[in-house]
Amino acid sequence: MKENKDRVIIASDVNERDGIGVEIYRNDKLIAEIFRDDTKKTRTIRVFKENISLELMEECIQTFKKEIPWEFIEYDETD
Repeated sequence: MKENKDRVIIASDVNERDGIGVEIYRNDKLIAEIFRDDTKKTRTIRVFKENISLELMEECIQTFKKEIPWEFIEYDETD
């Protein structure tokens, strides 16, 4: 049986940044992270491979849109 080395990990972060995102792995190597930062109200892509095809990047973005809610979490200023 061959093990699938491609995967997506959904991860939240509340340390240096506050939000949730996806990490995309191909052949067991992290190639991209797309992150929704609820404090800064931003969505960012970080790539870990020098060259990524447009088709793969579009697939990563679609995975992010499918797995992560688009709306930012609104924090009450008194929290």
